[in-house]
Amino acid sequence: MAGAVIAVTNQKGGVGKTTTAVNVAFYIAKQGKNVLLVDFDPQGNATSGLGINKQELNRTVLDAVQDGMPLAECIIHTKYKRLDILPATPHLANAEVELAKAQQRFTRLKTTLQNHTYDYVIIDCPPSLSLLTVNGLIAAHYILLPVQAEFYALEGLGQLLETMQLVRKGLNPTLELLGVVLTMVDSRTTLSAQVHEEVKKHFPGKVFTSVVPRNVRLAEAPSHGLPVGAYDRWSKGARAYKSLTKEVMRRVEG
Repeated sequence: MAGAVIAVTNQKGGVGKTTTAVNVAFYIAKQGKNVLLVDFDPQGNATSGLGINKQELNRTVLDAVQDGMPLAECIIHTKYKRLDILPATPHLANAEVELAKAQQRFTRLKTTLQNHTYDYVIIDCPPSLSLLTVNGLIAAHYILLPVQAEFYALEGLGQLLETMQLVRKGLNPTLELLGVVLTMVDSRTTLSAQVHEEVKKHFPGKVFTSVVPRNVRLAEAPSHGLPVGAYDRWSKGARAYKSLTKEVMRRVEG
């Protein structure tokens, strides 16, 4: 299926959401597909994670979503072949207030992306159930859900799934959960294994085989403005994301 739009979301912060969005986008592009990474998180971490200086940006996702500027005028071609980004800066947080009063406030991102020509669009949603996140869910075909291997992993996910159901009942009936990926896994602890089992029970048939380990190189890569595959492609973190990306593409392309 051409043009799959995948929202990477979890309302909890610090679960490896942006890391997942950036690295899956990077590895899909490596597979020869044209990819657009949409930074829809006001923190703009996906933007800086690809080495883009937010201070120097003239146009961002905000111009496209709020002012209806054409997508082509707001994207940046990154230094990685086939990988473009629709960048974000902290100004996106103000947009939420403006958007709340706007017409079609839930479908702004969908409208922005409606004529895109990419094989894949990956949306990095904010870590909250905000208007921006709902825009992301309405624009997407699929949800990719990173879940941290920790004691409270499943807490709060009920709310996200409820929101997903509401979106399906209303403005996006074909939205589906592509899969759940376990992040920050420490294979030396029984807790990680227990959480993995718990998540599999909660999401039967939806948990990816690939898990993302706790990995120093993975944690360092964003501070260098690099995806882990460009920073240290032989690291455990890079191998995990490469493997996850293949699973993602298999599920989308069937």
